[in-house]
Amino acid sequence: MEEQNIVKQASEYVFRLFKEQLSKKLVYHNYKHTFETANEARQLGEMHSLSPEELQDLELAAWFHDTGYVKVYDGHEEESVQYATAWLQEQGYPQDRIARIAECIQATKHGTQPTSLLQEIIVDADMSNIGKASFFSTAELLRVEWEIFKDQFFTDQEWAQFQMDFLLSTSFHTDQAQRKYAEQLGLNIQQQRNMVLKEAKKLKKEEKKYQETLAQPKRGIETMFRNTYRTHLNLSAIADNKANMMISLNAIIMSVIITYLSTKSSVTGAEFAQHRSLLIPVGMLLLTTLGSVVFAIISAQPEVTSFSLNKKKLNSRKVNLLFFGNFTNIPLEDFQHGMHEIMRDKKSLYNNMITDIYYLGDVLSRKYKILRISYTIFMVGLVLTVIAFGISIAYY
Repeated sequence: MEEQNIVKQASEYVFRLFKEQLSKKLVYHNYKHTFETANEARQLGEMHSLSPEELQDLELAAWFHDTGYVKVYDGHEEESVQYATAWLQEQGYPQDRIARIAECIQATKHGTQPTSLLQEIIVDADMSNIGKASFFSTAELLRVEWEIFKDQFFTDQEWAQFQMDFLLSTSFHTDQAQRKYAEQLGLNIQQQRNMVLKEAKKLKKEEKKYQETLAQPKRGIETMFRNTYRTHLNLSAIADNKANMMISLNAIIMSVIITYLSTKSSVTGAEFAQHRSLLIPVGMLLLTTLGSVVFAIISAQPEVTSFSLNKKKLNSRKVNLLFFGNFTNIPLEDFQHGMHEIMRDKKSLYNNMITDIYYLGDVLSRKYKILRISYTIFMVGLVLTVIAFGISIAYY
């Protein structure tokens, strides 16, 4: 009766401890898991015909084995031993049996090899979940718990494979546990294998769908890129021709005006000197041609955007390696590596081509805006010059 009382007292102590201090975010390692582990440990102990003292120590170890989660997540076993030791010493429990309980708690640490029958039983009880029909629902709780406390995140496919590997690599230590859980464990393994295959098919289907929508080298996509490149290059050539035409025209006009005004010994130069009112339209025309030719030169001059380029930025695939202004800033080895990656990854290839087209359009937009200013200055200047000449001739 006394032995049963101390186990009951331990269960009540653990219940109060978890209720008052255990985080509610621990959705797997909580009182429910501890209760189930203690119950399985008692059943397995009875099946092994343990002595009353051994069975009691086993149950006490099961009740205390996860109390350390109150303080820490990783390495909770050491804290669990401290909780068990402190409480059992208060109850006047024999020191040698406290040491045996502590060893059983330490045996539940992942990767630890049990060295006694009691340790094997408590480890089997702690892992009995894999041999139950509730394995999949409780495993999802563990997944959530790891995301919260360990920052470990799994995709559905990764989690399915992780659970499959865990089931295949985990075995029960005692014969009684193997007989008790073997049948359901086999069913769980088969069901988990089906889940892995299902997730693999789902992932393959998603990848195929993604490739069909983006990365297939269809003739229509290639034609689109080819025509877009050709259009942008033609528009760039037209802009440069217009700029060259404006530069040539204004240069001729400026040469004629400057020659006219500088020839003071000629009859024309003498006429301009006598009638200074004619200098206003001539000067206006000179300023017009100057302003127009400056903007035409700005439009036609080459411009290469330069920026700091590091390997991290290169690996992020946010850099267009097809543009010489980018790849000339990196070593040859990095450029070769990047080009090989582009050729292997269709998504990266199309992304670089799209980026290249975007910046070609950006350059074209700038060219035509500046060229428009040049033509506007030339047009407005010619109109004002003609008006000024008319006024000067009327007064002259």
